[in-house]
Amino acid sequence: MPLSRFGALPEGGGTRFRVWAPKAARVDLVLEGEDRTLPLEAAGNGTFERFVEGVGAGMRYRYRLDGGDALPDPASRFQPEGVHGPSEVVDPAAYDWTDDGWQPPTRRDLVFYELHVGAFTPEGTFSAAAEKLEALRDLGVTAVELMPVADFPGRWNWGYDGA
Repeated sequence: MPLSRFGALPEGGGTRFRVWAPKAARVDLVLEGEDRTLPLEAAGNGTFERFVEGVGAGMRYRYRLDGGDALPDPASRFQPEGVHGPSEVVDPAAYDWTDDGWQPPTRRDLVFYELHVGAFTPEGTFSAAAEKLEALRDLGVTAVELMPVADFPGRWNWGYDGA
């Protein structure tokens, strides 16, 4: 099953929660703020899941394996309180895209730049990096890949954290 099919997946009036926990006998969903814990159902191959009606974007949650500590979702789209805090349901389909006319460059014209936001400018911020995009374009760059793609502990590690 592709990684994109794990995590909190909003669909038709609720959210499907799916996690791979092959060594767990039981997985519970802990809904933060509602003080509600719901068991997930074993779906085979170490996967547990449950559809929860009425839960949507903005709900914070964790998983509890075999009665242990409540843990963040390893396939979370958003960790607003950091990697050890609760995960938050995000609905990617809810974003109102405004760039319908954008056309990607042809493969022949692709020139990638792997950009580490923390090291790209002295400020180490997305705003500071955005101010330098024209310079990358003038260099001939046609595509920027932001690194890293996942959250992890540490302030300045930017994707090379061995933890």
